[in-house]
Amino acid sequence: MTPPAFRFIDLFAGVGGFHAALKAYGGECVYAVEIDHAAAASYRRNWAHDPLGDITEDANDERVVVPAHEILAAGFPCQPFSKSGYQQGMDETRGTLYWNILKIIERRKPKVVLLENVRNLAGPRHLHEWQVIIETLQEQGYRVAEQPAIFSPHLLPPERGGRPQVRERVFITATHNPSGIGDDLEVEPVALPSDRIDGFDPKAEWHLEDLLDDTHNIPGCNLTDSERAWIEAWDEWVQTWYEMTDGRKPPGFPIWADSWLDFKQVVGDFKAVPVYRDLMDADPALPKWKAGHLAKNYALYAEHRTWIDRWAQKHKVYTALFPASRRKLEWQAQDTPRLWDTVMHFRPSGIRAKRPTYLPALVAITQTSIVGSRERRLSPRETARLQGLPDWFNFDHQPPAATYRQMGNGVNVGAVWHVLREHVRRDEDILKRTKAGQSILDAVLTAPLSPDETLAQIGPEKG
Repeated sequence: MTPPAFRFIDLFAGVGGFHAALKAYGGECVYAVEIDHAAAASYRRNWAHDPLGDITEDANDERVVVPAHEILAAGFPCQPFSKSGYQQGMDETRGTLYWNILKIIERRKPKVVLLENVRNLAGPRHLHEWQVIIETLQEQGYRVAEQPAIFSPHLLPPERGGRPQVRERVFITATHNPSGIGDDLEVEPVALPSDRIDGFDPKAEWHLEDLLDDTHNIPGCNLTDSERAWIEAWDEWVQTWYEMTDGRKPPGFPIWADSWLDFKQVVGDFKAVPVYRDLMDADPALPKWKAGHLAKNYALYAEHRTWIDRWAQKHKVYTALFPASRRKLEWQAQDTPRLWDTVMHFRPSGIRAKRPTYLPALVAITQTSIVGSRERRLSPRETARLQGLPDWFNFDHQPPAATYRQMGNGVNVGAVWHVLREHVRRDEDILKRTKAGQSILDAVLTAPLSPDETLAQIGPEKG
């Protein structure tokens, strides 16, 4: 049996997105942990490794029972840290799950650390948390970029493991560098949203048909009668709009049918259709964004009220048949001719419609994309494909809702594959100095550009 190229641990493992990429690179999982029972069952079924457990029990002040490894991977939750300043180092992270990761890093000193989180971690509201993470890694002797690496699988061509899902995530990649090699050089992030991989244009070259498979459709994907009625109503609205405006694309601002109910009173108060400034002057407490949307909706209704009133009456829009959240349309589909030709989300803020090129990020709540051309939701198998998992991946007989939740919480395999490759290329000068680092280098840089073929050959029984 060929020895593994490296050992890895998989923290907050979910169903094993990191495992898939690192296994395909030739690694061996020596420890995994996941507190969710359903996700742990999927992990165990597919990777022949039981991750069920609690990292707070395995890595703390009293003990670190995590075995030695070369790569630490973690899609960790981001809890707020103290605002007292960065001077306290590791102590400031105490009480957060990141602190447990740091306890492992402090004890085991893995050659490569690969962390993943939502993009907001690198946003202005979490600047403090970001600084703490970067500085504590530096304190442990790691080379790490202070600028966030942000990447999405839709930026990767399919032949590199990309998928048509806009799923921007922050990756923090670090290499143990106790000798300070290259400390005088600026450390660049390994991936950015502006990256154009092999000249690939995601806006022009993605096709959802490559992902869809009606043989995997199940009853839980089908639309209810009410959902069909809401879509039919707004589809008629969109097509009537095109007809009445000589083909002008629908408005890009949120369309709020409820705003039209009080139109007569509003206009009566202002003696004319109010503009944004009128509404702000009348009610300074009104949020600016809402004033802007209301003014635009009033103007739209004033111009088109004759056919809009007929439409609303025909479809009983202002009755219990239409919940308030379904009386809103967010059209982000540009000049797509029909609502049924878009990809839709039923959101609390309304029905959001996008062009059928690539899909919004999978989420762990009930907002699974509706593919208008199929008149159904994505199937569980299709969501697994969006995350880069092979078709042999087995969810057994768990409810579709559990699979949707697991896929929404997961990490994309192709994105991990690409980020790790770019990381070892960036830090080759450090990795080649040690036997373990050279082994990681060789495994990653000699692997195919995509994990797909390798994963297809692994199979669940060989996990």
